[in-house]
Amino acid sequence: MLVLIGVAIVVIGFALRFNALLVVTVAGLATGLAGGLGLVDIVSAFGKAFTENRYMGLIWLTLPVIALLERNGLKEQARRMIGRVRAATAGRVLMLYFVIRQVTAALGLTSLGGHAQMVRPLIAPMAEAAAANRHGELSEAVRQQIRANASAVDNIAVFFGEDIFIAIQSILLIKGFLEQNGIIVEPLQVSVWAIPTAIAALLIHCTRLSLFDSRLARTFAAPVKKDPR
Repeated sequence: MLVLIGVAIVVIGFALRFNALLVVTVAGLATGLAGGLGLVDIVSAFGKAFTENRYMGLIWLTLPVIALLERNGLKEQARRMIGRVRAATAGRVLMLYFVIRQVTAALGLTSLGGHAQMVRPLIAPMAEAAAANRHGELSEAVRQQIRANASAVDNIAVFFGEDIFIAIQSILLIKGFLEQNGIIVEPLQVSVWAIPTAIAALLIHCTRLSLFDSRLARTFAAPVKKDPR
């Protein structure tokens, strides 16, 4: 039971709003000492975990890059570009991104997209611009709805698209879980059976986006004034 002292330290430290890195470090040290490890062994474990997971920190490098691009007019350029397409609507922009995101995820290119890299700086502004060009000035509530739909498109497309790629972690997880329960399947079988699900997700979500366009059109439709005579 003493080895669970690290959990208590994390809970208390976060509740008191201490520095998160300091709290986690102290919790790790306390857990290691309670488990009978020496100080050198604990530091070695920290070092091993850092070297094995150091590439996870690379995602944070994209944030300052995106911030610099936004500061230099990335969103404005995206809005200007989509404004030249007369047939564009918020739903159609998001449908196109859904298809691109799902196809690239099916090919294993799950990094070609994401909320920070694509949705916030490009896809959401383009969808907002398409809606504004068609309906005029957008309210804050409508803008938030468009942004929420843009985020949902990214999540749903990659969730159902990545299972088609045979070497993705989710396929291996499914295979391992089924084998533990006595069901032997090959990764290719799981991948193939993910295709109908991905197609269904595409059709269903594109229908939802089409209905979203219809709701926007009804919301911004000017009321018909009756002749007082």
